[in-house]
Amino acid sequence: MEPNLNCGNLSQPEEAAEMVNLSKVCVWKSKKKLLILLIFFSALTLIAVIYKYQLAYSIVPAKYLYLFGNITMALQCEIAKDSENVNTSIKGICTINSVGRLGNQMGEYATLYALAKLNGHQAYILPAMANYLSPIFKITLPTLHDSMKYGILWKEFHVNDWMEDQYGSIQGNCVMFAGYPCSWTFYHHIREEILHEFTFHDFLKEQTNTFLRRITGERKNVTYVGVHVRRGDYIHVMPDVWKGVIADKKYLDTAMAYFRNKYKNVVFVVTSNGMDWSKENIDKSKGDVFFSDDPKQSSPADDIAILAHCNHTIMTVGTFGYWAGYLAGGETIYLTNFTLPESPFLKLFKYEAAFLPEWIGLPADLSPLLPEKASK
Repeated sequence: MEPNLNCGNLSQPEEAAEMVNLSKVCVWKSKKKLLILLIFFSALTLIAVIYKYQLAYSIVPAKYLYLFGNITMALQCEIAKDSENVNTSIKGICTINSVGRLGNQMGEYATLYALAKLNGHQAYILPAMANYLSPIFKITLPTLHDSMKYGILWKEFHVNDWMEDQYGSIQGNCVMFAGYPCSWTFYHHIREEILHEFTFHDFLKEQTNTFLRRITGERKNVTYVGVHVRRGDYIHVMPDVWKGVIADKKYLDTAMAYFRNKYKNVVFVVTSNGMDWSKENIDKSKGDVFFSDDPKQSSPADDIAILAHCNHTIMTVGTFGYWAGYLAGGETIYLTNFTLPESPFLKLFKYEAAFLPEWIGLPADLSPLLPEKASK
């Protein structure tokens, strides 16, 4: 006896097939609803986690850069595996504020470079700093795009304008240095590396050498002395805000006489943001003084390249002149004690941290800052 395959309304094969398909559709719709609910609640959970821990805007980019930094450091270690001082890993990333003009930017870059190396961090510069420095120098630190900068939860760390012991053990995976550091105490122990970072592009070298050859003329065995005269806003800022002075004619005459007496065939190259004053007050009668704006207006890039290619330096005040002396090497004469003892500037600045010990300091004439004696 054959089994009965009929079951209610499913007596016909066509009806049975239609019922099976309908059952599959119902199951698929149920699974679809379940999947939508699962996605919805997963999204809510993810949003809550992101909001709570700021994963999307801090930790994820930081970890990405941290991983990138580790890869970079690993490659460096592979290249320099024979060196005893190679770090095998990095502890985090760091950058520094990009404030001020060229001299400040150079000081911030050099400080960042040195502190990152000291603390085992991968250093990144901000786009504003790259815009200042990369057209002039062959810098090597990578640039951190703004979209990444604002996506990282930084630990801000203020640095003074001199090195302190605590700067050798800075905690944090993502550190943002702040301040206006421009002191040899941060990086002089790696001077050659800093000088390498501030290698000029070839076109600036060629342009500078052409300028120096032109002003040299028929002279032989010339000693070039770069002179930077800082004026501009300092004419008012130094006496009114910082209770200080800027270089005067007497200082420049004394400094130039030193080099004229010590070296033969001296050529002075003057750069300044107050060129009219410089041309009126610097003695040109000996025919050994030339100005960087001859025959055309010079830029800060032109001026720093000229000063750095000189043998010796006369600086006045400011970070631009400091870097001129540091890059040129040789002898540097600087203006010392250019503020009154009670100047608030001395809370931010230390003479011994600003100028190399071997540099030659000439005292400033502070009499313009002193109250006039009552007439008898």
